[in-house]
Amino acid sequence: MAELEQIASEELNMGLLQTYLQQLPDKALRFGMRVFLAFIFFLVGVQIIRLVRRIVRRSLQRGNADVGVVQFLDSFVKVVLYILLLFMIASGFGLDATSVVALLGSAGVAVGLAVQGSLSNFAGGVLILLLKPFRVDDYIRVDSEGKEGTVTEIQLFYTKLSTPDNHVVIIPNGSLSNSSILNMSTLEDRRMDIVVGISYDADIRRAKEILFKILEEDEAVIQEKDHRVFVQELADSSVNLNVRCWAANEAYWECKWRITEEIKYALDEAGISIPYPQMDVHVKHAEADVE
Repeated sequence: MAELEQIASEELNMGLLQTYLQQLPDKALRFGMRVFLAFIFFLVGVQIIRLVRRIVRRSLQRGNADVGVVQFLDSFVKVVLYILLLFMIASGFGLDATSVVALLGSAGVAVGLAVQGSLSNFAGGVLILLLKPFRVDDYIRVDSEGKEGTVTEIQLFYTKLSTPDNHVVIIPNGSLSNSSILNMSTLEDRRMDIVVGISYDADIRRAKEILFKILEEDEAVIQEKDHRVFVQELADSSVNLNVRCWAANEAYWECKWRITEEIKYALDEAGISIPYPQMDVHVKHAEADVE
C-alpha cells in the first residue's frame, strides 16, 4: 500500500513538473512582453514629463515669474511626475500601490528620520522663494559656509553659486535659509572704501587733494553721491587714508581696480611714499658693575 502511494506521489510530481515546463515558455513570453511594454511606457512617460515641464516653464515665464521660482517648481514637478511614472510601471507588474502607501504610512517615523535632511532642504527652498533674500544672478556671501558667488540655480534641495574663479558651489537650501546672507546685488549702487597708507613725513593735505582729484575724474564714480578722503587711522608705520566713493554694482570691481592703480601712480609722481611696514627697535646696553 505504501509503495502504491509513493508511486502515485512521484507520478503527481512528475506531472506537475511537466505542466510547469510546458507553461514556462508562455510565462516567459508574457513576462518579456510586460518588460517590453514597461520599457515603452517608460520612454513615452519620459517624453510626456518633458512636455509637461516645458508647458509649466513657459506658463511661468509668460507670467513673469522669477527665474528661481521657475527652476524650483520645475525640479518639484520633475520629481513628482517621475515618482508617479515609477508607481504606474510597478503596478503593471502586480504591485499594489495602496499597499505601498500603507507600508510607507506605517513606517512614517523611520522614513521621516531618514529623509529629514532632504525635507529640511525642501522647506528651506520654499522659504527662499517666498522671502526672496536673493534671486538668480545675485552676488551673495554666505557667512556660515564662508562661500560667495553669483546665484545660478535655485533647485529643489540645493542652490548653486558660481564663484569669481569659475568654481561651482552647491549649498543645501536648509543651510541657506538659516544663515546670515550678504546680498551685494539688492541695491543698484555700492560703496567703495580703499585704504591708502602714506608716510608720517608726507603732506596729508596734499595727499588728500591728489586722491580727491582721482575720484572726481573717474567716470565710474557716482559724483552725485558723497565721496571723500579722510584720515582713518594713525597706524604704526603709516598714516592711513580712506578713499571713499560710490559706483554702480556692475562697474564696482573695474572701478576699484582702476582707482587703486591710479592712486599708486599719482602718489609716486607727487613724491609721496607708501611706506613698508617697519618697526624701530631700541636696544639698551646694561653696564656691568666693575669692582
